[in-house]
Amino acid sequence: MIIEFDGDVFRWDARDDAAWFFTAVPTELSAEIREIPRPFRGFGSVRVNARVGGSEWRTSIFPSSSGEYVLPLKKAVRTAERLVDGGPVSVRLEVLDG
Repeated sequence: MIIEFDGDVFRWDARDDAAWFFTAVPTELSAEIREIPRPFRGFGSVRVNARVGGSEWRTSIFPSSSGEYVLPLKKAVRTAERLVDGGPVSVRLEVLDG
């Protein structure tokens, strides 16, 4: 399954010394991903190939408390693609589990 969407970058402060950056998979697409039969993985994660601009990497998306999946945006990608907190991001995900 391949999905594409536009979202916003948001910051989550895990601890005082560490911040993580994510974008949320839209609710409708998250529901479609949830319906894919797959083995259970830790924290309900789903393996994906992600692409933002010219950056591509393998990672996992995770369910959030609001029911949407969230995609972590590592620093190398944020730097290469000039992503900033609150800014827009266009994402292509290939779901590998299922």
